[in-house]
Amino acid sequence: MANQNTSLSVRLAASDSDLQGAWRLRYTVFCEELGGDGALVDHDARFERDAFDQFFEHLILVDARKSVDRLEHVVGVYRVMGLAQMQRAGRFYGEDEYDLDPLKASGRNLLELGRSCVHQDYRGGLAMYHLWQGLANYVEDHEIEVLFGVASFHGTDPQAIAQPLANLYHDHLAPADLRPRARVYQPMDLVPATDINKRAAMRATPSLIKAYLRLGGVVGDGAYIDHDFNTVDVCLVMDTARLSARHREIYTRPRAG
Repeated sequence: MANQNTSLSVRLAASDSDLQGAWRLRYTVFCEELGGDGALVDHDARFERDAFDQFFEHLILVDARKSVDRLEHVVGVYRVMGLAQMQRAGRFYGEDEYDLDPLKASGRNLLELGRSCVHQDYRGGLAMYHLWQGLANYVEDHEIEVLFGVASFHGTDPQAIAQPLANLYHDHLAPADLRPRARVYQPMDLVPATDINKRAAMRATPSLIKAYLRLGGVVGDGAYIDHDFNTVDVCLVMDTARLSARHREIYTRPRAG
């Protein structure tokens, strides 16, 4: 997965240092930047972790110029859980927030994505491209058919993001056979479709969510307010068979190296 033209490469975490580097990056982004917290967050060690980390694989973006000993080498991360890992865990992580029965009953090969983040020094450059390409390779290798996971808006006031939430509901709702539903249901249709300023709504939508939408991603029914992480969450679903034709090349581009 390495790109020989840069110091960045993508691989699965393979050591304690890799996993701890992922936890350190998650702490930097989710706790220090966004004000999140949780039962297993270690503020002394600056680790953001939870009980599900032992079941997920961690796809990490590594900068070869950064210190492994200081846990600086991990500059981007996705954690991923397939059906076999879910069976060991007993459930998907997102089932705390969403009823995932439609996905689980679909008979499709599922992959849950979570805890995606990139160090602030690497945003706006090639880092996210590398992570996406690494994820694409993982999807191809494991014959994944449907990807899903929670993505977040910062803050816990749904009225403050009424326009983007309503835009997601009216224009990007998942088909019924693949539609999760929030367990503690926060309506998303806070604004009538005719009253949405689509340009402003998209500007207020986080970049990661917009990236999924460009690839043909859709959302579940209802948002979930996560007070621990100071976020309003939506459940994103992407059927690889329905990928936007304009962006399908991310899953078919030849691998480097």
